[in-house]
Amino acid sequence: MESEDRKMTQRRKNTNTRRYNDRPGKIAYLEGSAARELREGVDVREVPRRKRLSNTARKNREKASHMNLGYMLFLSLAVAFAVMTLCSYIDLQSDITNRVDAISEMESRYNNLKLANDEEYNRISSSLDLEQIKAVAIGELGMTYAREGQIINVEDSETDYVRQTESLE
Repeated sequence: MESEDRKMTQRRKNTNTRRYNDRPGKIAYLEGSAARELREGVDVREVPRRKRLSNTARKNREKASHMNLGYMLFLSLAVAFAVMTLCSYIDLQSDITNRVDAISEMESRYNNLKLANDEEYNRISSSLDLEQIKAVAIGELGMTYAREGQIINVEDSETDYVRQTESLE
């Protein structure tokens, strides 16, 4: 039985095996129906078939491969426009970044000045003794509180000051 199996396998190999010559003296084998197996020392190259093109197809390909002067000029102008637009965009981005940096620096300076101003105001306010000022004004300068009839209410005006044209006494 084993010899019969071998013979059948050998027959199958023989029927699926094809020989072809690529170069004189070198023979390659195509074994089986699924894949090719190359033997060492055998140089096998596949040459793809070339279809013959019609004259119309050949002419169309030649036209497509050549660019005329107008097309080249159009492409050059498009590239130049794109480069100018990108340069302008980059310049604007740089300008925006510089302005944001300047604004943040000014805000920092403003906050520092505001803090220093508030500290100075608190220092001055805490150094004033209102009771001492009142005692000096009444005792040394002879100031008194306003009496009834000395206070005159003035209607709001658009200006920041009021002129007195008549004597109140």
